[in-house]
Amino acid sequence: MIFTISGITPAPQGSKRHVGGGRMVESSAKVRPWREAVRQEALAIGLPITAQPVFLRLSFTFARPKGHRNAKGQLRPSAPVDHITRPDLDKLCRSTLDGLTGVLFCDDSQVAFMVASKAYALPGELEGCTIEINLIGDDP
Repeated sequence: MIFTISGITPAPQGSKRHVGGGRMVESSAKVRPWREAVRQEALAIGLPITAQPVFLRLSFTFARPKGHRNAKGQLRPSAPVDHITRPDLDKLCRSTLDGLTGVLFCDDSQVAFMVASKAYALPGELEGCTIEINLIGDDP
């Protein structure tokens, strides 16, 4: 099953900080809306929650910074091809898995195999993430 979260910038799972009284809060305000967008799209595909191991493919896309284009809107020759700046790919995966937990699978420990990438969006393409999920093996 493949589905896409589009029109929202993927947010990495950041650090948490202690605010007293045993409470921890996310260091980034963007994480909660990202996880909620992931959760809503996952719910919309209507797959039942599974306890099986899963395979995930996560493809994150980001808008290019304005500095990558010249005054005519053309890509500068010096613009990088690959997205090798922040956010870190592993932190993007963590926040996305948190959004999928309890919706498509019981716990993110069920992810037995994962392929992830991040890239700049093509012209006309929105920021977001395409998620492919496949079950591994048969129900016991």
